Amino acid sequence: MASHHHENGEIHHNHNHDHSTPTKKPKLSLITPSEIRSEFSHHHSTTARINNGSFGSVPASIISAQHQHQLKYLQQPDNFYFNVLKPSVLKSRTLIKDLIHADHVDEVSIVDNATTASAIVLQHISWSFFENKFDKGDTVVMLHYAYGAVKKSVEAYVTRAGGEVIEVKLPFPLNSNDEIISEFRKALEKGKMNGRKVRLAVIDHITSMPSVLIPVKELVKMCREEGVDRIFVDAAHAIGCTEINVKEIGADFYTSNLHKWFFCPPAVAFLYCRKSDKVPDLHHPVVSHEYGNGLAIESAWIGTRDYSAQLVVPEVLEFVNRFEGGIDGIRKRNHEKVVEMGEMLAKEWGTKLGSPPEMCSSMAMVGLPACLGISSELDALDLRTHLRDCFGVEVPIYYRAPEEGEVNPITGYARISHQVYNTVDDYYKFRDAVNKLVSDGFTCKLLLN
Repeated sequence: MASHHHENGEIHHNHNHDHSTPTKKPKLSLITPSEIRSEFSHHHSTTARINNGSFGSVPASIISAQHQHQLKYLQQPDNFYFNVLKPSVLKSRTLIKDLIHADHVDEVSIVDNATTASAIVLQHISWSFFENKFDKGDTVVMLHYAYGAVKKSVEAYVTRAGGEVIEVKLPFPLNSNDEIISEFRKALEKGKMNGRKVRLAVIDHITSMPSVLIPVKELVKMCREEGVDRIFVDAAHAIGCTEINVKEIGADFYTSNLHKWFFCPPAVAFLYCRKSDKVPDLHHPVVSHEYGNGLAIESAWIGTRDYSAQLVVPEVLEFVNRFEGGIDGIRKRNHEKVVEMGEMLAKEWGTKLGSPPEMCSSMAMVGLPACLGISSELDALDLRTHLRDCFGVEVPIYYRAPEEGEVNPITGYARISHQVYNTVDDYYKFRDAVNKLVSDGFTCKLLLN
């Protein structure tokens, strides 16, 4: 079947010489527990990996599929570039469009990661300041919990261009969405003081540390009502971890990594840009031959490199569909299990979760015993290293500064994740490690020596 590839990435087929009937793939059987173990048998066998949130996980079958894409390129790179890459990227974009409930495939671009997507959006905002479309002192509102790399990007692109950043101060632990909504409204009001305009709101869908599921629909609606120019949802953890419907959320831009909770190899993410009458002039920060052909096409070729992570989305979709309920079933079960394990640990240690179950995704914040003496971010990092090196437990630790006058405050929280490869023994191993530290009279001060 002859096909012709156009600059917009669409494929037009010539059917004159093709009378064959496509064969349907056989329906895949549900994956078994032993097959799950086999898919992740390359994981370090003595480590309790309860930190899927940081780097994700890749099944063996997807590693194999990626390798096949890499071989196709290495065997005949010219053919791969001219005949394989564009239609393969378009296929992945089309599948992502359906997964996130977008209207059009041209609303979806594939990039390396959410940090790259942030750079694309913030570059556009900085140009608007430099071109005097925005006034010096106009504001960007973002959560205090925003991911560190995004904060740095805002500093690099927006602050240097003359914009001012307003951070939404959120309490932790959290008890309800109302606390977030109230503080966000205050930040918007501050951003509009003295005749200024809020030019961009950066809203996390799931914050990283501490991990909290944010009420994005409510915050986006508030931004619309308050006249915010552009709304960008940084949802690095979202796809495969919580429900996504970009039309219902209503943001201008939405990004999520597929290598965290959607089983893709690193590094691949999507950036959704909502179609509107005022389509922004977005460009990839790495300029190559496709510059000016639209963001999706620019992003699909940024020079010679390994694009294989972007091409395995069809194989990943086959993998997740072997689980009952597909990716929706996976995320629902992960949520239920991480809450169950979090509550088990909190009960064991006499602490509590950092937020109610409905504000957890496939990650939960669990308070650690106060006697561990976590008194700084360095203590939290040192304890994490100690748990990895001495107990074979991989889990991030969050330091929470105590409020004035607090008695025996919980200053350390573990961010636990649950993914399909985890078993209850992983969490028991973490429980037993902390109990051993407590019984031995351990404090983080001992690690300074």
